[in-house]
Parts: sequence; structure tokens; C-alpha cells
Amino acid sequence: MEILELESFLPYRLYRLADAVSREFSGVYKDSHGLTRPEWRTLSGLGQHGRMTATELGEQSAMHKTKVSRAVAELERRRWLTRTPDGNDRRVEHLTLTRAGLAAYREMVPLAKAFERELLARLSASERTAIVSGVAALESALEVSGKTED
Repeated sequence: MEILELESFLPYRLYRLADAVSREFSGVYKDSHGLTRPEWRTLSGLGQHGRMTATELGEQSAMHKTKVSRAVAELERRRWLTRTPDGNDRRVEHLTLTRAGLAAYREMVPLAKAFERELLARLSASERTAIVSGVAALESALEVSGKTED
């Protein structure tokens, strides 16, 4: 019988690596603003794109609709986002950040960029080039645009 060693199986290694990086990064937005991962992704998506529907947020952040719904409800409770009904389809709401939500997003952008810089600084220049090009090559081969299911 053939054995699969998970520790050397690339999909498993990539999953573990992504999870480790995500857990480490979660400390940044949890400590600074008390956000969960779905709340951070929702805030970040709206900060980047301005106005989105919950469906668009789910697609962009690869989150299940229940996680998006909970994150939207919490950010609305904090008064960091508002919902505006669609004029043509009452089932659809357009989400936008409030002034307070946008301020929180703007505070976190430099923290996120600093985290990425510090993470990459742990690698040599050639390792940084290899990881960036390797990830891009895998995304291209799998026709992925940064989307993953959470």
C-alpha cells in the first residue's frame, strides 16, 4: 500500500503555511481593532473597492455567505458600514464604509503592509523573488486570482 506523507505533500504544506501566516497576521487586526478574520476581510474589501454587495464580498474574500453576513452585522453594529437597498432588487444591499469604518481601514493599511514587509524580510532576496513568482505561477496554473475558500 502506498503511503501519503502529509508533511511533504505540497497541498497540505501550502494549507499549513497559509494558515500559519493568517494566524500570525490576525494578531495585527485583533490587537489594534478587535476584529475577527471575516470582519477584517470585509472591512478590507470595502476599503479597497468602496461599495460592494455581500455576494461580491464573499466572492472577493472567498468567505461563506454566513461568515460575510455575521461580519457585516458586526461592522454595522460598530457603525463602520452602512447598507443601502438596491433600487431594482430588494434582495440586494450595497455596503459601504462609514467615515469611522474608513478611518479604521486607513489605520490598518500601514499595519498590514508592515506585516507583509516584516514577513518577507525573514527571507533572502532570492527567496523573496522565488516565493512571489512561485505563488503567481501556481495561481496562474490553477486560474486563481487570490481566491480561496475559507
